[in-house]
Amino acid sequence: MKKNLGVNILLDVYGGMLTDRQRVTLELYYGEDLSLGEIAEETGITRQGVMNCIHKSEKKLYEMETKLNLIRKFRELQEDIDRLEGLILQSDMTNRAVLAQIDDLMVEIKGKI
Repeated sequence: MKKNLGVNILLDVYGGMLTDRQRVTLELYYGEDLSLGEIAEETGITRQGVMNCIHKSEKKLYEMETKLNLIRKFRELQEDIDRLEGLILQSDMTNRAVLAQIDDLMVEIKGKI
């Protein structure tokens, strides 16, 4: 099982903004589930250096999400799409009230893109 799914998601979204060392270290730790010692051997830095790199990199990822909110926006957009799909499935496309809700939701979704 992954050590922290949240960090994996952050790494997928923001990993390209990290240094190569930061990205590789997090990928080995979270993606490959290697220990600090194994990562130290593979990267040629100390175990303490690996730990420091992981903490610094995690902090940077969380700061990026705090500033950019890409994951939060994606989740909100997915919720809107799910609501829209539900409205479409429950409508017969002749109900004016449902069509108005669909139109409103489409405008809301387009405003987030």
